[in-house]
Amino acid sequence: MALDAIDLKLLNALQRNGRATNPELSAIVNLSPTACFHRVRQLQDNGYIVGYTAVLDPAKLGSAMLVFVEIVLDRTTPAVFEEFANAVRKRTEILECHMVAGGFDYLIKARVADMDSYRHFLGETLTRLPGVRETHTYAVIEEVKVEIAFPLPRATALKKSEAGMTDGERGKKRAAKRRGSRAGR
Repeated sequence: MALDAIDLKLLNALQRNGRATNPELSAIVNLSPTACFHRVRQLQDNGYIVGYTAVLDPAKLGSAMLVFVEIVLDRTTPAVFEEFANAVRKRTEILECHMVAGGFDYLIKARVADMDSYRHFLGETLTRLPGVRETHTYAVIEEVKVEIAFPLPRATALKKSEAGMTDGERGKKRAAKRRGSRAGR
């Protein structure tokens, strides 16, 4: 499925407000509510939208401390990678875990209540994960920017004849084309 400007506008709107209603979305992209609904459904069916979630306040819910932890493994074999990854997936405190290139093997992002909780998490969980040789922790003092939405690419599927047109103009052109093809029947 090639994404057009309307798809990208829908994705951008939804990643910024997953609770946007279909009428609100249809107004943003200048489509009928029915056409908009079908577009969103197609984006879901094709895996561009993988879910919807609420963003919660971690401090109000007992997970105020955010830490990043560099992990160095004792061996870098496929078996150790798999065993480590499987163990990490079971830990709810670990929000993200990324295998990285560079001076360490994995970067973990975790949330805990406070420094005492982190000390317990470090001693009882992180250092006991399979293959862990070394850890380096970075406690977050201030979250300067937290953005869930990411920049979307520009539409590449637009026809040259539609380049520079607004979505409304493009929709009117397509509607006129459909009317013309019906009249010739």
